[in-house]
Amino acid sequence: MSMYGRDPWGGPLEIHADSATDDDRSRNLQDYDRAVLSRQLDETQQSWLLGPSEQKKKKKYVDIGCMLISQKLFVWMVGAIAVSALLAGFITLIVKTLPRHHRSPPAPDNYTLALHKALMFFNGQKSSTHISLCFELQIIAGKLPKHNNVSWRGNSGTRDGLSDDSFHKNLVGGFYDAGDAIKFNFPQSFALTMLSWSVIEYRAKYEAAGELDHVKELIKWGTDYLLKTFNSSADTIDVIAAQVGAGDTSKGPNPNDIYCWMRPEDINYPRPVYQCHGCSDLAAEMAAALAAASIVFKGNEKYSKKLVHGAKTLFKFSRDQRGRYSQGDSDPSHFYNSTGYYDEYVWGAAWMYYATGNVSYLQLATTTGIATHAGAFSGGPDYGVLSWNNKLPGAQVLLTRLRLLLSPGYPYEEMLRTYHNQTNIIMCSYLPMFNSFNWTKGMYFIFFYKYSSYKNLEEQYMHFSIPCMVLKLMGDIVAGGLIQLNHGRPQPLPYVVNAAFLASVYSDYLDAADTPGWYCGPNFFSTDVLRKFARSQIDYILGKNPRKMSYIVGFGNHYPKHVHHRGASIPKDRTRYNCKGGRKWLYSPKPNPHTIVGAMVGGPDRHDAFHDVRTNANYTEPTLAGNAGLVAALISLSAQENAYGIDKNTMFSAVPPMNPATPPPPAPWKP
Repeated sequence: MSMYGRDPWGGPLEIHADSATDDDRSRNLQDYDRAVLSRQLDETQQSWLLGPSEQKKKKKYVDIGCMLISQKLFVWMVGAIAVSALLAGFITLIVKTLPRHHRSPPAPDNYTLALHKALMFFNGQKSSTHISLCFELQIIAGKLPKHNNVSWRGNSGTRDGLSDDSFHKNLVGGFYDAGDAIKFNFPQSFALTMLSWSVIEYRAKYEAAGELDHVKELIKWGTDYLLKTFNSSADTIDVIAAQVGAGDTSKGPNPNDIYCWMRPEDINYPRPVYQCHGCSDLAAEMAAALAAASIVFKGNEKYSKKLVHGAKTLFKFSRDQRGRYSQGDSDPSHFYNSTGYYDEYVWGAAWMYYATGNVSYLQLATTTGIATHAGAFSGGPDYGVLSWNNKLPGAQVLLTRLRLLLSPGYPYEEMLRTYHNQTNIIMCSYLPMFNSFNWTKGMYFIFFYKYSSYKNLEEQYMHFSIPCMVLKLMGDIVAGGLIQLNHGRPQPLPYVVNAAFLASVYSDYLDAADTPGWYCGPNFFSTDVLRKFARSQIDYILGKNPRKMSYIVGFGNHYPKHVHHRGASIPKDRTRYNCKGGRKWLYSPKPNPHTIVGAMVGGPDRHDAFHDVRTNANYTEPTLAGNAGLVAALISLSAQENAYGIDKNTMFSAVPPMNPATPPPPAPWKP
């Protein structure tokens, strides 16, 4: 009888009860033992063979919501977090107990430092009671006003306009033009337009430099005065106050603002008001000033609309009452004689379009006939030279901005393309290699060659016939090198700063339009060339010149001390010097008792020579228009933290979406 069962060691188990002896069974069991020991036993088998064993410890887990983790790992994690928190708290405690060292902002560059001073000049030129009253009130409070701390100025021009029986209206305010006390509205309006243009393009830079409120206050000071010079609430006018004060000495030694050497605060002679009934140039320039300022103050809706309304009235007057404001032997003709008004039409219309969005102004600015009369196609020695008398270069750059960034298309494209091409030609004329203007000795064009398409100096020499001695001056910019935009005539610096601004702002326009440069004939130049030109000219004015003199009063250690300026040259010593009595200060060899901070003087002659003498206004007299161009150039070149390039959109804030018209079909073909 046999029984089959499951062998507990893994195989079949067969038992033969009758046939096996005890020895046989013993041997078989030993064989089984060896077989078993040669195999891995599971827990059940081991328990059968070895008996009950110790129970294994079960791992404990912690449920943290999204997963289960080992309790031991959880304890380690909590401990690590606690230690880290204690360490962080300890470090924080140490840091808070140590003295704080804030990261200093980067030091301002020379352009920013000069900007602060250049704006101060306008404070010294203010005409009114505001400076003195504000000054006295702040003295009582123990604190000088932030932007009007010209302590040697006081009440002046308090009867302007009212003392002239033929006018008898309030013309208090505005700015004195230069070293005298005349208020010339023509160059003053140009100065305000330039300041506003710079704010529109570089508002972020002004803000970063801490000068935005200051420059806006100066602009408003001027525009408030301009609004007094005509009936700004009317839609149609027939007269404008063009000038307050007189300076013509050809008719005899009558006391006036040129004949007398007096502080503005001491003036007691009559100050006539010059009025004009046909002055297109002046009216269009004043319209440009108010229109540009309206964009600056667009955040002040009420005031901006007031400026726009005044600008519309003035521009309408300029179109209805044709003529130059300085015709004949008028007083303005001896100082700021306008040679035409069509350039003001283009300039004024461009600003009117940007301020209103009315395409009729753009149509006027792009009319071929007006552009022709303005000199857009005539060339000439002064072509491309922006000044108080020639606005065409500025208008062309301004309208090129429209083409680059908005591209209005037909029917304006043809004339805008012409303005764009003319702007490129103007920029080419600033490069010495094209011999458009003479330069003072020294710098010449050396820094330009590596940006052009010419591969080496010899190739430039062959193409432009540059003297070999100039080619040997390769390397850093050397002293000298002032472009003679006024062809060697006196007071070159106002023209130079305007050119520097045009070059700098145009390079920013090209960058904003993702255009790397421009062509001069077949030769391509990068925008860096324009900036380098602008910097070289401003650096010259700041002191990198053969005399190592700064031509901005108060900037650097070596600057003019005998500025041709009545207020700065006569001490404020409670003595009222009469018309002739003040002349002893005109001829005094001593430096001015007061510093007219930020004033840019007329500058050196064509040989880099400069004479710091008070009696020669050609060298040492500053002007509003000159300083406005300087401010514009400085802000465009300044490096401000987190402020780069132009503001592309503010200029177009009033311009509606452009929907180019369909051009007419071509004329039918004729055999």
